[in-house]
Amino acid sequence: MTDIDEAGPEDDLPDITEPPLTATEEAIRRVVELVENARPVPLSTSAMINRDEILALLDEALEAFPREMRESRWLLKERADFLAKARSEAEDLIVRARARVEQMVQRSEVVREADRRARQLLDAAEAESRRLLLETDDFCDRKLGSFEILLERTAKLVQQGREKLQIASEQLHADDAEEAAAEASDGGAFFDQDRS
Repeated sequence: MTDIDEAGPEDDLPDITEPPLTATEEAIRRVVELVENARPVPLSTSAMINRDEILALLDEALEAFPREMRESRWLLKERADFLAKARSEAEDLIVRARARVEQMVQRSEVVREADRRARQLLDAAEAESRRLLLETDDFCDRKLGSFEILLERTAKLVQQGREKLQIASEQLHADDAEEAAAEASDGGAFFDQDRS
């Protein structure tokens, strides 16, 4: 019985379920909550946000992101190491099967059966290697996809925040201009009456 037969292929695989939130995701989700729960500015569509708190959370996300990327690279390296080990074991199985076949003296049914078994083992090892490669690729793709979604959401939030700040700034300038125009028109009428 080979190592593959004794321990099922699923015994050595990590559990591929939804991973817990990373530090980057957690920080960005807290930023989203702060923005969503921000108190509105009276008589405005803008919201009051604690800039220091937002910046601290974004700094925390930026600090955690490189570490999480290193962890992703580590997962890719682990995958490559695992595939190399699986290939090595498959090659070992092939070498052992060939050595056994060469040791056999008779060219009979025993030799044909050994040949068939060696091919089965090789096919099984290659199929297992392909399956593990696909699962690893899928896992890495999901992780990178979640990073991509997270970064897109962050960019969207930043853009929305900038647009709100721009609208508020334009509104303040418009209000100031209206007040100045109103004062100028009132002041001009007052001086015209004095002249008559």
